[in-house]
Amino acid sequence: MSQSRPRISKAVIPAAGLGTRFLPATKATPKEMLPVVDKPAIQYVVEEAVAAGLDDVLMVTGRNKRPLEDHFDRNYELESALEQKGDTERLAKVQESSDLASIHYVRQGDPKGLGHAVLCAAPHVGQEPFAVLLGDDLIDPRDPLLQRMIEVQQTRGGSVVALMEVAPEQIHLYGCAAVETTEDSDTVQVTGLVEKPDPAEAPSNYAIIGRYVLDPRVFDVLRTTAPGRGGEIQLTDALQQLAQDVTIGGPVHGVVFKGRRYDTGDRGDYLRAIVRLACEREDLGPDFAAWLRRFVAEEM
Repeated sequence: MSQSRPRISKAVIPAAGLGTRFLPATKATPKEMLPVVDKPAIQYVVEEAVAAGLDDVLMVTGRNKRPLEDHFDRNYELESALEQKGDTERLAKVQESSDLASIHYVRQGDPKGLGHAVLCAAPHVGQEPFAVLLGDDLIDPRDPLLQRMIEVQQTRGGSVVALMEVAPEQIHLYGCAAVETTEDSDTVQVTGLVEKPDPAEAPSNYAIIGRYVLDPRVFDVLRTTAPGRGGEIQLTDALQQLAQDVTIGGPVHGVVFKGRRYDTGDRGDYLRAIVRLACEREDLGPDFAAWLRRFVAEEM
Protein backbone atom coordinates (compact mmCIF):
# COMPACT_ATOMS: atom_id res chain seq x y z
CA MET A 1 0.00 0.00 0.00
CA SER A 2 1.40 3.41 -0.96
CA GLN A 3 2.02 5.97 1.76
CA SER A 4 -0.57 8.72 2.15
CA ARG A 5 0.91 12.01 0.94
CA PRO A 6 -0.30 15.61 0.96
CA ARG A 7 -2.56 16.52 -1.96
CA ILE A 8 -0.79 18.64 -4.54
CA SER A 9 -2.74 21.82 -5.23
CA LYS A 10 -0.10 24.45 -6.07
CA ALA A 11 1.64 25.20 -9.33
CA VAL A 12 4.59 27.55 -9.83
CA ILE A 13 5.15 29.13 -13.25
CA PRO A 14 8.49 30.94 -13.66
CA ALA A 15 7.87 33.86 -16.00
CA ALA A 16 10.67 36.36 -15.40
CA GLY A 17 12.73 35.63 -18.51
CA LEU A 18 13.58 38.40 -20.98
CA GLY A 19 12.57 36.48 -24.11
CA THR A 20 15.66 37.59 -26.03
CA ARG A 21 15.16 34.98 -28.77
CA PHE A 22 12.01 36.84 -29.83
CA LEU A 23 13.37 40.37 -29.94
CA PRO A 24 12.21 42.89 -30.97
CA ALA A 25 8.70 41.51 -30.36
CA THR A 26 9.48 41.01 -26.66
CA LYS A 27 11.02 44.44 -26.09
CA ALA A 28 7.75 45.68 -24.57
CA THR A 29 5.61 42.52 -24.60
CA PRO A 30 6.36 39.57 -22.31
CA LYS A 31 7.21 36.47 -24.32
CA GLU A 32 4.57 34.57 -22.31
CA MET A 33 1.93 36.86 -23.85
CA LEU A 34 2.81 36.05 -27.46
CA PRO A 35 -0.31 34.55 -29.03
CA VAL A 36 -0.57 30.90 -29.99
CA VAL A 37 -3.49 31.20 -32.42
CA ASP A 38 -5.80 33.38 -30.28
CA LYS A 39 -4.61 32.78 -26.71
CA PRO A 40 -1.34 33.80 -25.10
CA ALA A 41 1.07 30.94 -24.47
CA ILE A 42 0.85 31.42 -20.70
CA GLN A 43 -2.89 30.70 -20.69
CA TYR A 44 -2.31 27.23 -22.14
CA VAL A 45 0.09 26.54 -19.27
CA VAL A 46 -2.37 27.69 -16.62
CA GLU A 47 -5.11 25.62 -18.23
CA GLU A 48 -2.87 22.57 -18.06
CA ALA A 49 -2.26 23.13 -14.34
CA VAL A 50 -5.98 23.51 -13.67
CA ALA A 51 -6.79 20.37 -15.68
CA ALA A 52 -4.41 18.48 -13.38
CA GLY A 53 -6.28 19.73 -10.30
CA LEU A 54 -3.87 22.55 -9.40
CA ASP A 55 -6.07 25.56 -8.70
CA ASP A 56 -3.52 27.66 -6.76
CA VAL A 57 -1.05 29.18 -9.22
CA LEU A 58 1.96 31.35 -8.43
CA MET A 59 3.71 33.20 -11.25
CA VAL A 60 7.28 34.27 -10.60
CA THR A 61 7.65 37.43 -12.67
CA GLY A 62 10.04 40.31 -13.26
CA ARG A 63 10.07 43.80 -14.65
CA ASN A 64 7.78 44.55 -17.61
CA LYS A 65 5.54 41.57 -16.83
CA ARG A 66 2.48 43.54 -15.78
CA PRO A 67 0.51 42.36 -18.86
CA LEU A 68 0.46 38.87 -17.32
CA GLU A 69 -1.46 40.18 -14.33
CA ASP A 70 -3.77 42.22 -16.54
CA HIS A 71 -4.59 39.20 -18.70
CA PHE A 72 -5.72 37.08 -15.76
CA ASP A 73 -7.60 39.96 -14.13
CA ARG A 74 -11.08 41.25 -14.89
CA ASN A 75 -11.49 43.94 -17.55
CA TYR A 76 -14.81 45.50 -16.63
CA GLU A 77 -14.80 48.10 -19.41
CA LEU A 78 -14.26 45.48 -22.12
CA GLU A 79 -16.73 43.07 -20.55
CA SER A 80 -19.37 45.81 -20.32
CA ALA A 81 -18.86 46.77 -23.97
CA LEU A 82 -19.21 43.17 -25.12
CA GLU A 83 -22.25 42.65 -22.93
CA GLN A 84 -23.96 45.72 -24.36
CA LYS A 85 -23.31 44.44 -27.87
CA GLY A 86 -24.75 41.06 -26.94
CA ASP A 87 -21.46 39.39 -27.94
CA THR A 88 -21.74 36.55 -25.45
CA GLU A 89 -19.18 34.36 -27.24
CA ARG A 90 -16.32 36.85 -26.94
CA LEU A 91 -17.47 37.84 -23.45
CA ALA A 92 -17.10 34.22 -22.31
CA LYS A 93 -13.59 34.06 -23.79
CA VAL A 94 -12.55 37.26 -22.03
CA GLN A 95 -13.91 36.08 -18.68
CA GLU A 96 -12.43 32.60 -19.02
CA SER A 97 -8.87 33.65 -18.19
CA SER A 98 -9.86 35.53 -15.02
CA ASP A 99 -11.95 32.60 -13.76
CA LEU A 100 -9.38 29.85 -14.37
CA ALA A 101 -7.67 29.68 -10.99
CA SER A 102 -6.54 31.61 -7.95
CA ILE A 103 -3.43 33.29 -9.36
CA HIS A 104 -0.74 35.02 -7.30
CA TYR A 105 2.43 36.85 -8.28
CA VAL A 106 5.89 37.38 -6.84
CA ARG A 107 8.82 39.28 -8.33
CA GLN A 108 12.09 37.43 -8.83
CA GLY A 109 14.16 40.60 -8.78
CA ASP A 110 17.63 39.61 -9.97
CA PRO A 111 17.47 36.97 -12.73
CA LYS A 112 19.63 34.33 -11.07
CA GLY A 113 18.34 31.27 -12.89
CA LEU A 114 15.51 28.75 -12.72
CA GLY A 115 16.59 27.43 -9.33
CA HIS A 116 16.41 30.93 -7.87
CA ALA A 117 12.99 31.50 -9.47
CA VAL A 118 11.68 28.32 -7.85
CA LEU A 119 13.18 29.38 -4.52
CA CYS A 120 11.19 32.63 -4.71
CA ALA A 121 8.06 30.46 -4.42
CA ALA A 122 9.04 28.98 -1.03
CA PRO A 123 6.94 31.33 1.16
CA HIS A 124 3.85 30.63 -0.93
CA VAL A 125 4.33 26.88 -1.28
CA GLY A 126 5.26 26.12 2.32
CA GLN A 127 5.78 22.45 3.15
CA GLU A 128 3.63 20.93 0.39
CA PRO A 129 4.78 19.18 -2.77
CA PHE A 130 4.15 21.38 -5.79
CA ALA A 131 4.40 21.48 -9.56
CA VAL A 132 6.61 23.69 -11.70
CA LEU A 133 5.55 24.42 -15.28
CA LEU A 134 7.81 26.28 -17.69
CA GLY A 135 6.01 28.52 -20.12
CA ASP A 136 8.12 27.60 -23.16
CA ASP A 137 6.71 24.07 -23.21
CA LEU A 138 3.09 23.53 -24.19
CA ILE A 139 1.77 20.02 -23.62
CA ASP A 140 -1.20 18.89 -25.67
CA PRO A 141 -4.22 18.47 -23.34
CA ARG A 142 -4.90 15.08 -24.95
CA ASP A 143 -1.64 13.84 -23.40
CA PRO A 144 -2.06 14.35 -19.63
CA LEU A 145 1.62 14.43 -18.64
CA LEU A 146 1.22 16.47 -15.47
CA GLN A 147 -1.52 14.23 -14.10
CA ARG A 148 0.73 11.22 -14.57
CA MET A 149 3.64 12.97 -12.84
CA ILE A 150 1.43 13.82 -9.86
CA GLU A 151 0.30 10.21 -9.70
CA VAL A 152 3.92 9.01 -9.64
CA GLN A 153 4.83 11.50 -6.90
CA GLN A 154 1.84 10.51 -4.79
CA THR A 155 2.82 6.85 -5.14
CA ARG A 156 6.60 7.03 -4.88
CA GLY A 157 7.26 10.30 -3.04
CA GLY A 158 10.19 12.60 -3.63
CA SER A 159 10.35 14.61 -6.84
CA VAL A 160 9.40 13.81 -10.43
CA VAL A 161 10.74 15.30 -13.65
CA ALA A 162 9.39 15.02 -17.18
CA LEU A 163 11.78 13.33 -19.61
CA MET A 164 11.75 13.04 -23.37
CA GLU A 165 14.10 11.14 -25.65
CA VAL A 166 15.93 13.45 -28.06
CA ALA A 167 18.56 12.92 -30.72
CA PRO A 168 22.08 12.72 -29.23
CA GLU A 169 23.17 15.86 -31.09
CA GLN A 170 20.37 17.83 -29.38
CA ILE A 171 21.05 16.81 -25.79
CA HIS A 172 23.35 19.80 -25.22
CA LEU A 173 20.25 22.01 -25.35
CA TYR A 174 18.68 20.37 -22.28
CA GLY A 175 19.28 19.12 -18.80
CA CYS A 176 20.06 15.41 -19.10
CA ALA A 177 19.25 12.48 -16.79
CA ALA A 178 21.03 9.24 -15.98
CA VAL A 179 18.31 6.69 -15.27
CA GLU A 180 17.48 3.18 -14.12
CA THR A 181 14.33 1.31 -15.10
CA THR A 182 11.42 0.61 -12.76
CA GLU A 183 8.51 -1.81 -12.95
CA ASP A 184 6.46 0.89 -14.75
CA SER A 185 7.27 1.22 -18.43
CA ASP A 186 6.87 5.01 -18.45
CA THR A 187 8.71 5.67 -15.17
CA VAL A 188 12.44 5.61 -14.44
CA GLN A 189 14.50 6.38 -11.37
CA VAL A 190 16.87 9.27 -11.90
CA THR A 191 20.35 8.59 -10.56
CA GLY A 192 22.09 11.70 -11.85
CA LEU A 193 21.48 14.96 -13.69
CA VAL A 194 23.69 17.30 -15.67
CA GLU A 195 22.79 20.66 -17.20
CA LYS A 196 23.31 20.94 -20.99
CA PRO A 197 26.13 18.40 -21.32
CA ASP A 198 28.47 17.93 -24.24
CA PRO A 199 26.92 15.12 -26.34
CA ALA A 200 30.03 12.99 -25.84
CA GLU A 201 29.64 13.22 -22.06
CA ALA A 202 25.86 12.92 -21.77
CA PRO A 203 24.76 9.97 -19.60
CA SER A 204 21.73 9.31 -21.84
CA ASN A 205 19.52 10.94 -24.44
CA TYR A 206 16.77 11.58 -21.88
CA ALA A 207 16.20 15.33 -21.82
CA ILE A 208 14.38 17.17 -19.06
CA ILE A 209 11.44 19.13 -20.42
CA GLY A 210 9.61 21.89 -18.60
CA ARG A 211 7.48 20.01 -16.07
CA TYR A 212 8.44 19.12 -12.50
CA VAL A 213 6.64 17.90 -9.40
CA LEU A 214 8.88 18.71 -6.45
CA ASP A 215 9.21 17.78 -2.82
CA PRO A 216 9.32 20.97 -0.72
CA ARG A 217 12.70 19.92 0.70
CA VAL A 218 14.14 21.08 -2.61
CA PHE A 219 14.03 24.59 -1.14
CA ASP A 220 16.59 23.67 1.52
CA VAL A 221 18.90 22.37 -1.18
CA LEU A 222 18.41 25.42 -3.40
CA ARG A 223 19.33 27.76 -0.54
CA THR A 224 22.80 26.22 -0.44
CA THR A 225 23.25 25.53 -4.16
CA ALA A 226 26.11 27.51 -5.64
CA PRO A 227 25.72 29.18 -9.03
CA GLY A 228 26.41 26.68 -11.79
CA ARG A 229 26.31 26.85 -15.57
CA GLY A 230 26.00 30.44 -16.79
CA GLY A 231 26.58 31.77 -13.28
CA GLU A 232 22.97 30.92 -12.38
CA ILE A 233 21.40 28.81 -9.66
CA GLN A 234 20.31 25.73 -11.56
CA LEU A 235 17.33 23.62 -10.51
CA THR A 236 19.10 20.69 -12.19
CA ASP A 237 21.98 20.99 -9.71
CA ALA A 238 19.60 20.84 -6.75
CA LEU A 239 17.80 17.81 -8.20
CA GLN A 240 21.18 16.16 -8.75
CA GLN A 241 21.79 16.35 -4.99
CA LEU A 242 18.36 14.89 -4.25
CA ALA A 243 18.94 12.07 -6.75
CA GLN A 244 22.29 11.15 -5.22
CA ASP A 245 21.17 11.29 -1.58
CA VAL A 246 17.54 10.23 -1.13
CA THR A 247 17.72 10.92 2.62
CA ILE A 248 17.64 14.69 2.11
CA GLY A 249 14.53 14.87 -0.03
CA GLY A 250 13.33 11.53 -1.24
CA PRO A 251 14.13 9.91 -4.60
CA VAL A 252 13.88 11.56 -8.00
CA HIS A 253 11.86 9.77 -10.67
CA GLY A 254 11.22 10.62 -14.27
CA VAL A 255 8.11 10.16 -16.39
CA VAL A 256 9.10 9.45 -19.99
CA PHE A 257 6.82 11.51 -22.21
CA LYS A 258 6.04 10.38 -25.74
CA GLY A 259 3.09 12.66 -26.45
CA ARG A 260 2.61 15.97 -28.24
CA ARG A 261 4.75 18.88 -27.05
CA TYR A 262 5.14 22.33 -28.55
CA ASP A 263 8.24 24.41 -27.79
CA THR A 264 7.28 28.07 -27.95
CA GLY A 265 10.73 29.23 -26.81
CA ASP A 266 12.20 28.72 -30.27
CA ARG A 267 10.98 30.81 -33.20
CA GLY A 268 10.71 27.93 -35.64
CA ASP A 269 8.96 25.64 -33.17
CA TYR A 270 6.70 28.53 -32.15
CA LEU A 271 5.51 28.91 -35.73
CA ARG A 272 5.06 25.16 -36.09
CA ALA A 273 3.00 25.11 -32.88
CA ILE A 274 0.67 27.80 -34.23
CA VAL A 275 0.18 25.97 -37.53
CA ARG A 276 -0.39 22.62 -35.86
CA LEU A 277 -2.85 23.91 -33.28
CA ALA A 278 -4.70 26.01 -35.86
CA CYS A 279 -5.09 22.99 -38.15
CA GLU A 280 -6.64 21.02 -35.27
CA ARG A 281 -9.21 23.68 -34.38
CA GLU A 282 -12.76 22.88 -35.49
CA ASP A 283 -13.49 26.54 -36.22
CA LEU A 284 -10.26 27.28 -38.09
CA GLY A 285 -8.78 23.96 -39.15
CA PRO A 286 -10.64 22.99 -42.34
CA ASP A 287 -10.22 26.32 -44.15
CA PHE A 288 -6.71 26.95 -42.84
CA ALA A 289 -5.47 23.44 -43.67
CA ALA A 290 -6.92 23.71 -47.19
CA TRP A 291 -5.14 27.06 -47.71
CA LEU A 292 -1.91 25.61 -46.28
CA ARG A 293 -1.99 22.70 -48.73
CA ARG A 294 -2.50 25.11 -51.64
CA PHE A 295 0.30 27.35 -50.40
CA VAL A 296 2.76 24.48 -50.12
CA ALA A 297 1.80 23.12 -53.54
CA GLU A 298 2.02 26.48 -55.29
CA GLU A 299 4.80 28.30 -53.48
CA MET A 300 7.15 25.60 -52.21
